[in-house]
Amino acid sequence: MIAGLGNPGVEYTETRHNIGFKVLDAFAKASNLVFEHKRYADMVECKIKGRIYVLIKPITYMNLSGKAVKYWLKEANVPIENLMIISDDLALPFGTIRIKANGSAGGHNGLSHISEILETENYSRLRFGIGNSFSKGKQIDYVLGNWDTEEKKFLEQRIEKVIQAIKNFGTIGIERTMNHSNEKFDLVKELEKQKTENISNKENE
Repeated sequence: MIAGLGNPGVEYTETRHNIGFKVLDAFAKASNLVFEHKRYADMVECKIKGRIYVLIKPITYMNLSGKAVKYWLKEANVPIENLMIISDDLALPFGTIRIKANGSAGGHNGLSHISEILETENYSRLRFGIGNSFSKGKQIDYVLGNWDTEEKKFLEQRIEKVIQAIKNFGTIGIERTMNHSNEKFDLVKELEKQKTENISNKENE
C-alpha cells in the first residue's frame, strides 16, 4: 500500500505539502487509473509484475492521515511491512529523494499522526525534499505555498523518479529500493546545467 500525503481541495493541489497527492496523481495518469472516493481516502488498485498496489490519498487532512492509513491497511489486508508513506520534507533540498524503512516523524504532522495511530514508527517512508527557502515565522506559508517557477522546471522528472521507486518497493523490496532510488538533487547546479545546454543548442542551430 502506497499512501501519498496531502490535503484535499483544489486550493492545496499545487502546494509543496501536497507532493504525496501529486505523485500518486501522476502515477495514476501514467497508468490510466482513476481514483475512487472511498472512506477516509481516494483509492485505486493496480497490478505491476504480479504485485497488487493499493494507492491511497487520505482525505482526512494532513494532520489526521493516520486514520485513513490504519483503516485501509486493515480493509485491504496489507501488512505494515508492505506500507510506504510519501511525504514532503523541509530538511531536504528540493527534489532530493530519501527512502527509509523506519524512523521518526521529523516534525511532519502527517507522519506523526500515522505513527501515533499505528503505534509504531516501523514503516517505510519516502521523503521528497521541498527545501527551506523561507524567512523566520514563514514556514507554514512556505509549505502551503505553490511551487516556484524554477522548481516547476524539474518537478515532473523528479516525480518520475519517485514513481519508479514506488514500483521498485513492491517488486524488489525496501532495501534494494533505497540503494536504487535514494539520491540528492541540486537545483542550482541543475539550473546552471540547463542554461549551459540551452546556450550550446542555440550556438549549434
